[in-house]
Amino acid sequence: MEMQNEIVHFWESYGQDVLGLGRRTILAVLIIIGGKILISVSRKLIHRTTTGKPEVNETLTMVLSIASRYGIMIICLIMILDVFGFNTTGIFAILGAAGVAAGFALKDTLGNIASGIIILFLRPFKIGDFIEFGSVSGTVREKGLFAVLLDTPDGLCVTAPNSSLWGIPIKNYSQNPSRRMDIAISISYQESIDEAFQVMMGIIEQEQRFLKDPPAQVMVQSLGESGVSLTLRAWVSSSDFWKVYWDQMKNIKERIQEAGLNIALPRRDIRLVKDEEISGL
Repeated sequence: MEMQNEIVHFWESYGQDVLGLGRRTILAVLIIIGGKILISVSRKLIHRTTTGKPEVNETLTMVLSIASRYGIMIICLIMILDVFGFNTTGIFAILGAAGVAAGFALKDTLGNIASGIIILFLRPFKIGDFIEFGSVSGTVREKGLFAVLLDTPDGLCVTAPNSSLWGIPIKNYSQNPSRRMDIAISISYQESIDEAFQVMMGIIEQEQRFLKDPPAQVMVQSLGESGVSLTLRAWVSSSDFWKVYWDQMKNIKERIQEAGLNIALPRRDIRLVKDEEISGL
């Protein structure tokens, strides 16, 4: 009987508080369940939207999934704190101050992340492209949130922070389907330019890898100190560029010599002055 009286007394004193706590707990559980459902739905939606699209990088998909997950978790946490009566305005102020402090401490890292996200969205290059920025050039092996991995032509692996790429011009040698090739050769002033033109035009007709549109050209590039500089200008597929360039560098030199034309060599005129001439000055 005494136990029942204590229970009745407790309920009369704290019943409303217990019911309120129960309601808040149930609401918090519902918020947690709803947050888990939203995280699952957002992950599936992002995966469905980005799967099978070559222009969407896997890292970008991962970043979007992580951002949506933690964003939903933070919103749910704030809602639960608000349900239990905590001052969420103060929490926002604390989080803001902490965010500013973390931003100053991790400004370089955050700069790399921001640059990485921009690169992933704008896609100035893709894996397998040969790019050049600043003094670095190489084939892109991997694009990450913090850095880009490049394989240089001499077999080295370069890790470039994203912030070092974004903000400076990036040359992409693989993005366009075709590239212009300029091959220069210099002949002596005594040689016939018309004969040299005929040799170069014959090379153009025989090289099937030169594109027809725009057509290849031969021109007098400059009149140098030692000879006349001629240039063969043609467009080729980007994938064939270096193979054609190396082949034609050898071919043009041999064909010019077979035609009896002399390649210009550096020339300097030296005048010898006798001591008597110097003393008479």
